[in-house]
Amino acid sequence: MHHENITVEFFIVGFSNIPNGQFPLFLFFLLVYILTVLGNLVLIVLISSSSLLNTPMYFFLHNLSSLDIVYTSVTCPKLIQISVTNNGIMSFSQCMVQLSFFVVFWNTEYFLLTVMAYDRYVAICKPLHYTMIMNRRLCIMAAAGTWIGGMLGSLTPTVSTAMVTYRAFNILNHFYCDIKALETLAIGNASYIQNAILVHGLLCVTTSFICILVSYCYIITTILKIRSREGKYKAFSTCASHLSMVSMFYILLFDLYFRPKSTVSLSEGKVLTVLYVYIIPLLNPVVYSFRNREVKEARRKIIRNVVHK
Repeated sequence: MHHENITVEFFIVGFSNIPNGQFPLFLFFLLVYILTVLGNLVLIVLISSSSLLNTPMYFFLHNLSSLDIVYTSVTCPKLIQISVTNNGIMSFSQCMVQLSFFVVFWNTEYFLLTVMAYDRYVAICKPLHYTMIMNRRLCIMAAAGTWIGGMLGSLTPTVSTAMVTYRAFNILNHFYCDIKALETLAIGNASYIQNAILVHGLLCVTTSFICILVSYCYIITTILKIRSREGKYKAFSTCASHLSMVSMFYILLFDLYFRPKSTVSLSEGKVLTVLYVYIIPLLNPVVYSFRNREVKEARRKIIRNVVHK
């Protein structure tokens, strides 16, 4: 293979093309990373410590928070280091490892969002059977399935990207080893990567999106049948947070990876990637939970117990 006879390296450009912007960017990404980790850790502790949050919805939120921490950690520490040292050199193996973990966690994210959409569908459309359907065994199997699916779904794009030939030294105009950016550096036929993105998009991303769309069609239809205005508001409020974050996630995803390549500039692509790689995991604990009545009550209860001790 191409990396047996020569040493392949990539230079990650990051945002080094922004004049006098390295220190502000370092502070920005450091702050985003710290807040993302702390916010999701707080949510994990709250869910683990409170009996009020012992429900399927918060079980999946616990998984989502854990996922967001590792998902962000795959790329953000390296970006912070690049912003400080301007040393974006990565070996071929380091780049492929980063890409592999990123795609695994990326896949797991939208599989988990799909499971959470099904949970909201059962809660609103089949409320009398909710506890029976969403039992602990099903929740554990569904959560495990998202992680296993994330690993299996990553094989095609990562293996295809590793099979392509690259030059000894490559300037990668991105802030991590992004599959679309790597495609532009491939020597000769890059159809392996193009076909992998297409297959992955159809089998994983599009399928998950359709499942979420169908779930919310049933949810909205059920909500519209509720006669009281208060009942409609209460039902919609249980899925509004999930719907808003899912919409943001998929709009950015489709805009970045499935829009014609000629219509997306490299700079625009990096900004869009920052939004869905860093800003969405930062907002998840806030949008999903910190404004939620049950979470507020659990937080107050834990603080009271700590103060009284």
